[in-house]
Amino acid sequence: MWLLDVEAVLEREKVPRRVGSKIEVLKELDVKTSYAILSHRWRTEVTYEEMTGLIRMNSRKRVDVRERDGYQKIIKSCEQAKKDGYEWLWIDTCCIDRRSSAELSEAINSMYQWYRNSQKCYVYFHDVEESVFPTNQDFRRFGGSNGWPEWFSRSWTLQELIAPKKVEFFNKRWEPIGTKQERISTLEDITQVPWDVLMWGPSHLGQRNVAQVMSWVADRKTTRVEDRAYSLLGLFGVNMPILYGEGSKAFQRLQKEIISVSGDHSIFAWNPKGRFRRHASVLADDPSCFRGCHDIKCLDHPTFIKELEAFMRRNGLDVDVDRDKIEPLWHGVESPQLFRFDVTNLGIQVWLPAIPNRNSGLGV
Repeated sequence: MWLLDVEAVLEREKVPRRVGSKIEVLKELDVKTSYAILSHRWRTEVTYEEMTGLIRMNSRKRVDVRERDGYQKIIKSCEQAKKDGYEWLWIDTCCIDRRSSAELSEAINSMYQWYRNSQKCYVYFHDVEESVFPTNQDFRRFGGSNGWPEWFSRSWTLQELIAPKKVEFFNKRWEPIGTKQERISTLEDITQVPWDVLMWGPSHLGQRNVAQVMSWVADRKTTRVEDRAYSLLGLFGVNMPILYGEGSKAFQRLQKEIISVSGDHSIFAWNPKGRFRRHASVLADDPSCFRGCHDIKCLDHPTFIKELEAFMRRNGLDVDVDRDKIEPLWHGVESPQLFRFDVTNLGIQVWLPAIPNRNSGLGV
């Protein structure tokens, strides 16, 4: 991975025209290197090519780059990293050479791990003026992002909040306004991500089912439709080729990748909200279909039957009288087929228990 040399960036910034063009501000290093990382909302950013070629630019172009919001974020991030004792810093805008499709694909598939392996993540709120962390919705100031800083409305920033061990938040003037641990209760209210996942990250993420994780990103946005899927790769522990231009097919591919490594049936528990078509898929069109699925629970087969019996009793039904309706569910309970589904050339094959209907001879 490419990392910014914090000292080199700041040294070049002191006298950008005198330092010389040989100074290296970006170096390709082993992932075991200790580094800080930035999470932010994109605005007028600086690319890898511009960051490495700044000294060689003509003065007019160089001034244009250095005056951008994105460049100032790089400098301020490096200053903070140096203050915290970090020699290296990773920023998604300038540490990925997007001219290379192979490098871009590797970066997107590795991004969750890069945030997870960082020593500290700096979250920059470009739209927060106050010196305190926002604790109440403000639709007047943040009307386009559900009353919270815009950073919370983006799909990519979900993994950037969950994956790192240490997260520190900064306002527009780069003043610290809290850490993830200090703001855990407010962050849970804003994101709907349970506090234990926020606190302990990846070690507790695996305890949540697919539908629950999808619900956390249901209302988040991306600039490109494909990123609705690509931004979730790390959260589900899967990899897949990056194909910009495929549109909504990316989310279909993501679900198939999840199915290939997981037996979690909650992936089918999405809410179509009237969007079923005549030839619809059992897979959701996009993450918004999982809105409200934060309380979906996965039950093993024996537990499900016991829960069904308890439900019948609570609703005044005689379980013994209706035993013939429940008994068939116990048949084949040990069959491994009930705990799997397969992606085939004809579609997705799912095995489900059925109760025979005496009148029609069909199963329900």
